[in-house]
Amino acid sequence: MRQIIPSLRMFIFMTCLTGLVYPFAVTGIGDVFFPEKVRGSIVYDNGRPIGSLLIEQQFKNRKYFWPRPSAAGFSPLPSNASNLGPTSVDLKMAFDKRRRQLSKADPDMVTEPPQDLLFASGSGLDPDISPQAAIYQVRRVAKARRMAFNQVMDLVQKYVQRRQWDIFGEPRVNVLELNLALDRIASTGSK
Repeated sequence: MRQIIPSLRMFIFMTCLTGLVYPFAVTGIGDVFFPEKVRGSIVYDNGRPIGSLLIEQQFKNRKYFWPRPSAAGFSPLPSNASNLGPTSVDLKMAFDKRRRQLSKADPDMVTEPPQDLLFASGSGLDPDISPQAAIYQVRRVAKARRMAFNQVMDLVQKYVQRRQWDIFGEPRVNVLELNLALDRIASTGSK
């Protein structure tokens, strides 16, 4: 009985510390130093939220850059991978279907699509594609928007994000940012 009371006190103390104090402190510090990221990096258009820079969104129209395929169906709630192994028939069928869709969208393309346009990301919600995947789509987007190839290519190069601190991760392009930039160009009429 002597050990139950101190154990109960320690349990209540640790529950308050790790369940309340720590989360509120970390959230408060994050809100001061990284307010956009703490709030989900939401992008607004005329006061209306249209997406997040941190979560992949589906674009199907040919005038937009397309993201990686999503194993989660572009829904942030069941974030998951497909768990299909390299010998999976279902993975091979999904791969072939995605390759056909890319080929149909740009029949003149003769190069093989980059892997990140053919395979879903681990979370199914990756908002970025590789610069190679963006460059692969330039001709299709330029043609659909009736823009010069070089103008779209320059925009892709402008939105390539380098490795974090030049050592972590890979160069990437945020699909939502790039598509919003294309829409801004279209709305200003500068072609």
